[in-house]
Amino acid sequence: MRFRVERDVLAEAVAWAARSLPARPPVPVLAGLMLSADTDAAGRLVLSSFDYEVSARVEITADVTEPGVVLVSGRLLADITRSLPARPVEVATDGAKVVVTCGSSRFTLLTLPVEDYPTLPEMPGASGSLRGDLFAAAVGQVSIAAGRDDTLPVLTGVRLEIEAEKITMAATDRYRLAVRDLAWTPEQAGLSAIALVPARTLADTAKSLASADKVTLALASGGTGEGLVGFEGSGRRTTSRLLDGEFPKYKSLLPAESASVATVETAGLVESVRRVALVAERNTPIRLSFSGGEVTLEAGSGDEAQASESLDAGLTGDDISIAFNPAYLLDGLGVLDAAYAELRFTASTRPAVIAAKDSMDATAGDDYRYLLMPVRLSG
Repeated sequence: MRFRVERDVLAEAVAWAARSLPARPPVPVLAGLMLSADTDAAGRLVLSSFDYEVSARVEITADVTEPGVVLVSGRLLADITRSLPARPVEVATDGAKVVVTCGSSRFTLLTLPVEDYPTLPEMPGASGSLRGDLFAAAVGQVSIAAGRDDTLPVLTGVRLEIEAEKITMAATDRYRLAVRDLAWTPEQAGLSAIALVPARTLADTAKSLASADKVTLALASGGTGEGLVGFEGSGRRTTSRLLDGEFPKYKSLLPAESASVATVETAGLVESVRRVALVAERNTPIRLSFSGGEVTLEAGSGDEAQASESLDAGLTGDDISIAFNPAYLLDGLGVLDAAYAELRFTASTRPAVIAAKDSMDATAGDDYRYLLMPVRLSG
């Protein structure tokens, strides 16, 4: 095998394909990155990785003089290509080794046995598509609420619920819930499907496909590939195994009515929460009191360090005082992507819902809802 390609193109492709390689592979070949060079058309180089859970495949154009397939350490190749000078890179096999040459730089890598490498799963048939930036933004808003405790795997996923031209994404770690509705273009009318995708894989994939004009989502609907989801865009393809288990029935958690509704400028509230939370000890809440056209934020009590700050807030309904985990509150506010935040309350001991508003007097959108459990205050 021998091919030549620009450093930046190769480095980006290698980094993307190697990003999901396991840190401690159960068998050595799973640390490998497969390079497949072909002389078809203008010359094609396919880089792929697979750890039995997640597969990644990216295709780039290269000047291929000798086709071939080789398996090398993915992380090492990523480190090398990232550090090379900005000049064309030549990669060639030399017996059981691979030689990487760029300007006066020369690296020799040992190969891994290609015959021991698992076959990448086939991409399921396309279910539909949407713009990469919309997909990335929606996943970013939801995945923040997914659990990180691997002993509760069902909570580490994002539930994708497809109904015709709408996708609903939901994630929860029991302390907060994020729900996002977005439109997409299904391949067939009346499509209905549900999948539970690992949140970490989904977030990483969506972020990497943000610049794609079109991202294709593929869900297996039985037979070969069942239990698999695929995403493809801009010459990049990722598949992931779905999570098993029953996702919590979250829709009943979203309150139908609110006793109080507050509107606060998002950026100002974020800054205030950050400042006041500086004195909040680990796992201690920050208190928000809405009254008289303002919200007062407080943290700390007794002999501890204390902080308080007030800012303007519109309020409809009863005055209310409620406490939240400041990190969880900042997570929800940070992904609103709106000038104003609307906070809906039923009681100080019941979950609050945060939604986005374009202006103080606008109607809040319901395409994104972030439900946050309050922290009970002692005394």
